[in-house]
Amino acid sequence: MADLIGYARISTTDQDPALQLDALNNAGCIKVFSDTASGALDKRPELDRMLDQLRPGDTVVVWRLDRLGRSLKHLITLVEDLEQKKVGFRSLTEAIDTTTAGGKLVFQIFGAMAEFERSIIKERTMAGLEAARARGRKGGRPTVMTPEKIKMARKLYDSKEYTVESIATELGVSRKTVYRHLAS
Repeated sequence: MADLIGYARISTTDQDPALQLDALNNAGCIKVFSDTASGALDKRPELDRMLDQLRPGDTVVVWRLDRLGRSLKHLITLVEDLEQKKVGFRSLTEAIDTTTAGGKLVFQIFGAMAEFERSIIKERTMAGLEAARARGRKGGRPTVMTPEKIKMARKLYDSKEYTVESIATELGVSRKTVYRHLAS
């Protein structure tokens, strides 16, 4: 038999989860997991516990979408993971229920919108970088190895009197930087 499993989250200890817990209990949840943690945190022990205990046919119920995911992308990933496990998802406030055809459609639209948003951001970033290059700006960090430093590194290294570490210290750069320029 499929069970309704609730998940509640409050961000700080001075908040009260009673509203969420009451709503989840009234919705018929047989068990409710509750975290006190920022939604931005990756580690939410009760969420992890709940995800470990879910069985095919169960439905995860939340009071609002923002109680489960830290971002739209994260929320979509979580719900897709639930779907892979044959677990439904229901949000009480937004009236989304992925165990119904209409609920799946609404959630797929959310997913498409999130993907569209990521594509727009990528396009803007690429256009900005292209415009900067057209104005002569080069991306990346400026090199710390001037032609003089490269010559000095080569001279010290070829003398076999200095280690790469001592050359790096002398030039004020990392060993990796010295190795990279000696190899070229």
